[in-house]
Amino acid sequence: MAEIYDLIVIGAGPAGYVASIRAAQLGLKTAIVDKQWLGGVCLNVGCIPSKALLRNAEIAHILRSRSKEFGFSFDNLKLDYSAAVKRSRQVSDRLVKGVGFLMKKNNISVFMGTAKLSADPSSELKTVSISDKKGTLTELAAKDVIVATGASAVLPAAWKMDEGKVVTYLEAILQEKLPTSAIIIGAGAIGMEFATVWNSYGVDVTVVEMLPHVLPLEDEEAAAEVAKAYTKRGVKIMVGHKVEAVESTGSSVRVTVSATGETKLLEAEQALVAIGFRPNSRGLGLEEAGVKISERGFVEIDERMATNIPGVWAIGDVTGKLMLAHVGSAMGIVCAENIAGHETVKLDYEMMPRATYCSPQVASFGMTEAQAKERGHTVKVGRFPFQANGKALGLADYAGWVKLVVDEKYGEILGATLVGPEVTELLPELTLARMMELTPTEIARNIHAHPTLSEALMEAAHAAEGRAIHI
Repeated sequence: MAEIYDLIVIGAGPAGYVASIRAAQLGLKTAIVDKQWLGGVCLNVGCIPSKALLRNAEIAHILRSRSKEFGFSFDNLKLDYSAAVKRSRQVSDRLVKGVGFLMKKNNISVFMGTAKLSADPSSELKTVSISDKKGTLTELAAKDVIVATGASAVLPAAWKMDEGKVVTYLEAILQEKLPTSAIIIGAGAIGMEFATVWNSYGVDVTVVEMLPHVLPLEDEEAAAEVAKAYTKRGVKIMVGHKVEAVESTGSSVRVTVSATGETKLLEAEQALVAIGFRPNSRGLGLEEAGVKISERGFVEIDERMATNIPGVWAIGDVTGKLMLAHVGSAMGIVCAENIAGHETVKLDYEMMPRATYCSPQVASFGMTEAQAKERGHTVKVGRFPFQANGKALGLADYAGWVKLVVDEKYGEILGATLVGPEVTELLPELTLARMMELTPTEIARNIHAHPTLSEALMEAAHAAEGRAIHI
């Protein structure tokens, strides 16, 4: 006999566990299922441990490459990368335990195992069968089921993983020994963040990207700024190069790339494949239940997070809306509120914050300048360089700038791109301003403490209004 719940959530990542908490807050008897981890990829082997590694990398880079500038000297500097990995695991474990505590606090039932949905459109209750590692089968039933199973790294079949020579982010984030040289295939957020970490520890890094610039989804000027900084650090950047083959020789990896008719052979100790993700939508019983899935495997949803089958919902990376943890969490809250009949909001995915924790950092939302013009906007741009910011100079971290894209007629903030120190922490002021329909005038009039990095936002807003102060 299946145990009855109001809601079953399949997937315990940032989308799923947040949805379950919000649902429990709204009085729904909730169960959550995951085949591997509470906290999902993000907390266990993704965004959280990678930030711990990036912090270690920041210190390592200063000690290795900028020690004289800061007045440090060493007779024999030793960097233990395994200690950085162990610290990252401690950070991850602490947060994962925190999610477990939140499940207990909110009386959410947790089941670990592989879930499969059985949804008869004519039946009010949906059944979820859970098979644990021992093969024990548990059945749950609920009126509503949320699918939050995330996505997995794409690794072309021809590029076979081979004893740590060809790896994805998963193997890379857990390995305690670094290669002496590495080829990173893909210059998106994951590729560029690993390039930051590995280069900081002295790895000879080459980044290969098929598209015309690194961080292909970001503003071209931002990409150029990042590429310039990486080149200065000794990272080799090869954009506009297509990978034709990846071959492990046992002791190394050979990567064949081509550009404008010319073929090149690259060789390194290890290759990291970071070319994208595919949704974890197969094997869940969704297609058998009649749930619409796109050709690329994404679960199709409406603005309420509902699928075409009543009572079946989907959130997070499995929908392909915007594969970011905070977007999944926002979707989870909206979904839970819709299920509970609670007042909620409609999400605007284009205006969601985007963050890349490379060095320098990149943060953005909304339209780029080029996109705004393509859509017919007459735009004005407010820009301010961190070179003119006192706090950035004091930190000796002043590459980059703040760029606001504003509709000239109405003063509406259409988007922003920030490159520079801790810009991922500065972005929320701008997304909040956009949500509350503020213009650059209000941002400029808001007094910012001095000296702070946030003054760059105020200065860019002044610049957008044609009254720049410090440039």
